[in-house]
Amino acid sequence: MISRWDPFRDLSVLQDRINRIFSEATRGPAEAASARTWAPVVDILETDNDLIVRAELPGLKQQDIDIEVTDESLTIKGERKFDEAIKDQYIRIERPYGPFQRSFTIGVPIQHDKVKATYRDGILEVVIPKAEEVKPKKIPIEAG
Repeated sequence: MISRWDPFRDLSVLQDRINRIFSEATRGPAEAASARTWAPVVDILETDNDLIVRAELPGLKQQDIDIEVTDESLTIKGERKFDEAIKDQYIRIERPYGPFQRSFTIGVPIQHDKVKATYRDGILEVVIPKAEEVKPKKIPIEAG
């Protein structure tokens, strides 16, 4: 199995944390929670037949999530809305609110018409079937 390493992923996470700290320092906690963008935590698996992307999106409704697939990329985006009606009752806000987006380069030919997504228990799972030409094929050895 090929492991795809993204050297910029850790930098992106660090940048998000630093931006969050500066944002909260200049605003109240309720304003900071509703104004910042965030990125869900994602696991990506590769099998012989599929690429499987699992994103943690607790507290969202299915209709608040959009998925787009092209030949080159997968994009997951949406928004976790902040409950403005009770914002003055919060003592601490740590969960991120507002718009989110994650994009990934696919890197292999896929079957667009067979991509499936499920959302259960706060986990979005997108199964992206690989095109037949990139699946491993067993080659029989003939007796000589």
